[in-house]
Amino acid sequence: MPMYDYKCLDCGKESLIALTLKDHEAKNATCPHCGSKRLEQIITSFMAKTTKKS
Repeated sequence: MPMYDYKCLDCGKESLIALTLKDHEAKNATCPHCGSKRLEQIITSFMAKTTKKS
């Protein structure tokens, strides 16, 4: 399940939240600290690991 970084617009805390793609698209994330649904996604870099060598 993908992990997304969010910042809560109510309490100001940042959280790493696991969401299905469907929940992420529907914006069904909830702040684990205060329970708010007012979250803003933080864009971060990522790294993909594959088994094939190019």
